Amino acid sequence: MIEVTLWAGLVPLADNQTTIIVEARTVRELLRKLQERYPGLEGPINNEVAVVVDGVIYRNDWSKELPEGTKVFLMRRLAGG
Repeated sequence: MIEVTLWAGLVPLADNQTTIIVEARTVRELLRKLQERYPGLEGPINNEVAVVVDGVIYRNDWSKELPEGTKVFLMRRLAGG
Protein backbone atom coordinates (compact mmCIF):
# COMPACT_ATOMS: atom_id res chain seq x y z
CA MET A 1 0.00 0.00 0.00
CA ILE A 2 1.17 3.48 -0.88
CA GLU A 3 0.35 6.55 1.18
CA VAL A 4 -0.39 9.56 -1.04
CA THR A 5 -0.55 13.09 0.34
CA LEU A 6 -2.31 15.70 -1.81
CA TRP A 7 -1.46 19.39 -2.10
CA ALA A 8 -4.23 21.61 -0.76
CA GLY A 9 -5.67 22.43 -4.20
CA LEU A 10 -6.47 18.75 -4.83
CA VAL A 11 -8.13 18.05 -1.49
CA PRO A 12 -11.63 19.32 -2.49
CA LEU A 13 -11.48 17.11 -5.62
CA ALA A 14 -10.81 14.03 -3.49
CA ASP A 15 -13.74 14.23 -1.08
CA ASN A 16 -11.67 16.45 1.23
CA GLN A 17 -9.09 13.71 1.83
CA THR A 18 -5.55 14.97 2.44
CA THR A 19 -4.04 11.48 2.54
CA ILE A 20 -5.18 8.50 0.48
CA ILE A 21 -4.01 4.89 0.66
CA VAL A 22 -3.67 3.22 -2.76
CA GLU A 23 -2.38 -0.16 -3.87
CA ALA A 24 -0.10 0.43 -6.86
CA ARG A 25 3.22 -0.82 -8.24
CA THR A 26 4.16 2.21 -10.39
CA VAL A 27 3.48 5.94 -10.47
CA ARG A 28 1.35 5.41 -13.62
CA GLU A 29 -0.85 2.84 -11.87
CA LEU A 30 -1.12 5.06 -8.80
CA LEU A 31 -2.30 8.05 -10.84
CA ARG A 32 -4.77 5.91 -12.81
CA LYS A 33 -6.29 4.51 -9.61
CA LEU A 34 -6.58 7.96 -8.06
CA GLN A 35 -8.43 9.20 -11.17
CA GLU A 36 -10.77 6.20 -11.10
CA ARG A 37 -11.57 6.75 -7.42
CA TYR A 38 -11.83 10.55 -7.68
CA PRO A 39 -12.74 11.59 -11.27
CA GLY A 40 -12.30 15.28 -10.39
CA LEU A 41 -8.54 14.67 -10.13
CA GLU A 42 -8.21 13.76 -13.82
CA GLY A 43 -7.56 17.27 -15.14
CA PRO A 44 -5.00 18.27 -12.52
CA ILE A 45 -3.23 14.90 -12.70
CA ASN A 46 -2.96 15.12 -16.48
CA ASN A 47 -1.76 18.72 -16.58
CA GLU A 48 -0.51 20.09 -13.28
CA VAL A 49 1.10 17.40 -11.13
CA ALA A 50 4.58 16.51 -10.09
CA VAL A 51 4.96 13.33 -8.07
CA VAL A 52 7.36 13.26 -5.14
CA VAL A 53 8.48 9.74 -4.24
CA ASP A 54 10.51 9.51 -1.05
CA GLY A 55 11.78 13.06 -1.57
CA VAL A 56 12.61 12.79 -5.30
CA ILE A 57 10.46 14.78 -7.78
CA TYR A 58 9.20 13.00 -10.90
CA ARG A 59 7.50 15.09 -13.57
CA ASN A 60 7.19 12.64 -16.43
CA ASP A 61 8.68 9.27 -15.44
CA TRP A 62 5.46 7.49 -14.57
CA SER A 63 7.15 4.07 -14.88
CA LYS A 64 8.92 4.61 -11.52
CA GLU A 65 8.33 1.57 -9.32
CA LEU A 66 6.82 2.11 -5.89
CA PRO A 67 8.02 -0.27 -3.19
CA GLU A 68 5.58 -1.16 -0.41
CA GLY A 69 5.41 1.60 2.18
CA THR A 70 6.57 4.37 -0.16
CA LYS A 71 5.42 7.87 0.76
CA VAL A 72 4.16 9.86 -2.23
CA PHE A 73 3.22 13.53 -2.43
CA LEU A 74 1.29 15.05 -5.32
CA MET A 75 2.25 18.67 -5.74
CA ARG A 76 1.71 21.39 -8.29
CA ARG A 77 4.18 21.16 -11.16
CA LEU A 78 6.53 24.13 -11.00
CA ALA A 79 7.56 25.97 -14.13
CA GLY A 80 10.89 27.59 -14.45
CA GLY A 81 13.98 27.90 -16.48
